[in-house]
Amino acid sequence: MLLHNRIRDIAVGETLQIQATDPSTERDIPRFCTFLGHELIEQTADDGNYVYLIRKLASD
Repeated sequence: MLLHNRIRDIAVGETLQIQATDPSTERDIPRFCTFLGHELIEQTADDGNYVYLIRKLASD
């Protein structure tokens, strides 16, 4: 829910970096991007830290 609200605040074409510690984000963030039409530019996981870079491609 927080991600959905934050992505609304940025303009189409801008990027958003997300840092998380919840392993379920490895499943949820890519699905979020696919469902809402955003680009998952980068996804990394290191020692329980997950970082995602998303480009907003569609307006909400």
